[in-house]
Amino acid sequence: MAKLNEIRDDEFRVIGPRRGAKSSSTRESGSRGWWMALVSVVLVLMAGLAIWLFRPKGEIPPKGDGLFDPVPSPAATRPSPKPLGRSVDSLTAPFAEKLDTTINDVVLSVYIPHNTQPPVLTVGVPDQQVRKAVLAFQAADIRADNREILGSFVLKGDLLARGKSKDGFCAIIDGTVTVGVEENSSLFEEAVEKGGYFFRQYSLVRNGVLEESEIKNKTMRKALCDRAGQIFVAVSETDESMHDFAQALVDLGVDNAIYLVGSHSSFGWYRDESGAQTYFCADVHRKSYRNENYIVWY
Repeated sequence: MAKLNEIRDDEFRVIGPRRGAKSSSTRESGSRGWWMALVSVVLVLMAGLAIWLFRPKGEIPPKGDGLFDPVPSPAATRPSPKPLGRSVDSLTAPFAEKLDTTINDVVLSVYIPHNTQPPVLTVGVPDQQVRKAVLAFQAADIRADNREILGSFVLKGDLLARGKSKDGFCAIIDGTVTVGVEENSSLFEEAVEKGGYFFRQYSLVRNGVLEESEIKNKTMRKALCDRAGQIFVAVSETDESMHDFAQALVDLGVDNAIYLVGSHSSFGWYRDESGAQTYFCADVHRKSYRNENYIVWY
């Protein structure tokens, strides 16, 4: 083409901005894109700030491997069971209530002291004519070889025997009765220091769980029990193994239990509300040993 303004019939001219110059539409498009980006950043920042300000306080999201992992619910607390036996007026004279029940085919008699003082330990057969003694059971075993008390035994702060052949124990200190299972209990030393009582026996129930025993024979069983702070004695009216007897105590709701001298020859008694005294194994010919010991409620 000879000149810029000359165009042949088979040619056409494209009219556009000069070389190196930006069109107004390009400038407007670039300016609008920058403002839109700035507004987007501001909106994102405001949304993040709102989420942070209104987040649940003190809540930790549950952890899991998948979207539908179950969220564990809080463990249900075990309600405190209703005390066994009937409600008794505080002015009622001290007595022992006998409650009969059957659990897992195990026939139990439960002896519940009412309005009594905390129990004490005695050595030698207690005076059966003392009307204030409403409940009495033999407590610690006697050794077969030397007739001494088997296991640690504290009587009014006096250490009469020492040993840990059995991990069940009962401590009576400052009027508080503790039935537990522990190989080394600080309550032993505390009973000595404070003039309390302490003895050891086979463990049956620990924190609501059955304690297995190597004793497999069957006979009448007796246990000192703690059920939500209520202390009582349970006796099997039929010959039972230690396992079945302990399982019946667990199903009764007992928290801790230790054995008491059992069999059909262990002496004791209870006095009911009318004042009538009933003896355990009274018709069995017994030989009283000097270290025969009892837990007694007055």
